[in-house]
Amino acid sequence: MRAPTREQVVAKLPALAALAQRAVAAGEVPGVAIAVVLGDETLFVEGFGLRQTGRPEPVGPDTVFQVASLSKAVTATVVAALVGAGLVDWDARVADLDPAFRLSEPYPTAAVTVRDFLNHRSGLPGSAGDDLEDLGFNRDAILPRLRLVRPSSSFRAGYAYSNFGFTEGAIAAARPTGKPWEIVAREHLFDPLGMNATSMVHRDFLARPDRAALHVRVADAWVARLTRDPDAQAPAGGVSSSARDLARWLRLVVNAGQFEGRQRIPSAALAEMHKPLMARGPNPVTGGASFYGLGWNVEYGRHGTVWGHAGAFSVGAQTLVAIHPGAKLGLVVLTNGFPSGVPEGLAGSFADLVFDGQVSRSWLQEWGAAYGGLFAPSLAAAKAANAAPADATGSLPLAAYMGRYANAYAGEAVVAAVDGALTLTLGPQPGRTYPLRHVDRDRFASFPDAEMPDRPSAIRFAIGRGGQADAVTVDALDSNGLGTLARVPD
Repeated sequence: MRAPTREQVVAKLPALAALAQRAVAAGEVPGVAIAVVLGDETLFVEGFGLRQTGRPEPVGPDTVFQVASLSKAVTATVVAALVGAGLVDWDARVADLDPAFRLSEPYPTAAVTVRDFLNHRSGLPGSAGDDLEDLGFNRDAILPRLRLVRPSSSFRAGYAYSNFGFTEGAIAAARPTGKPWEIVAREHLFDPLGMNATSMVHRDFLARPDRAALHVRVADAWVARLTRDPDAQAPAGGVSSSARDLARWLRLVVNAGQFEGRQRIPSAALAEMHKPLMARGPNPVTGGASFYGLGWNVEYGRHGTVWGHAGAFSVGAQTLVAIHPGAKLGLVVLTNGFPSGVPEGLAGSFADLVFDGQVSRSWLQEWGAAYGGLFAPSLAAAKAANAAPADATGSLPLAAYMGRYANAYAGEAVVAAVDGALTLTLGPQPGRTYPLRHVDRDRFASFPDAEMPDRPSAIRFAIGRGGQADAVTVDALDSNGLGTLARVPD
């Protein structure tokens, strides 16, 4: 496919802006910021809509967004800079870099590399550690607990998208510097490129006066009611940045490590990021064959090879980076709402405009439908599974369930009675307390999901011979079989 000229790309930018404006006007997202680069030039950077609904401040090129898992592509670039500087190797063993780290089995522990973790092929299940982060545990508490999680596949035999596996890979890669990951990212990527509004520390995002709030849909309206502190998984999801800053990063990547006339990262180190190592199956909307490299998706579709990565917080952010390497064309789309089809829809539409001259399909609507129906089946299933049966029986006296429970993964839980109903407190002190609703005999339901407060999750007590609960199983912690906590004797 012939690469478009600069004039051809520039000619389609007004159409891209019009699509973004229409998406905001139609209420598909509260705000969006877009950057387009070609080679070592930023051709377009602009914002549309509002930073927060109900307030007048507009989104602009310098509005800082939380970019969620788009962070993985940024982090891979930081690691490439370390590789290029000779500080670490993609195939360095984590056991040598971080000797205290453990997986559940000896061989993967000894053999797993930075490459394995950034490619999601360590065998670690995708959800490992996410549940602990939801309870408020920090990175130093979560990473050691990964040794308790059984693998979801044989080592290097399966792909499982793991935030905390990815985080460990990046943390290990930074260890030869003797500095914290967040400082390494700033010194090896953000500062050299002049990305002055970019950080991997949540408090830096909160300190930005020009920042976008997170929004979720409530009764068909966008509402900014939730927040997200991703510091525990900063390499995997903790970047905050602006469209203008990310355009500088895009220029580096599309130019194989060159930026403003200087080779900032060796091209060989960067090229490793885009090797298609693990198959992900076809793209659910485009049908293109999709693979995972190192912090990047590699897809082969209607316009040839595309390097990219999406990001989303279900509490209210959705982002995308897409690079057409043959054309040295890059696009980043940042939004402050979830769910929507805006990032992928704009990227697909713009690619059609540039390469074909016209949009081939209703990409915004198709991606909107894909994301809009993402949680409906699981929500319906959770409600059905936690509905009281017609022949439900009453619970035992509440004192039979009350007490302290614990396991090595989740730590301590406290079941107490408040105003005649049970509560469950989990997580690091002071903990997070959830009211329990009785379902049937020794089964209750909690509502731990902040994004979907009406989504129930089962709490099951196992009653011992003395008529008192010996253990409690918390379904929200049980995706990897680690949700059963034993009673702690008084």
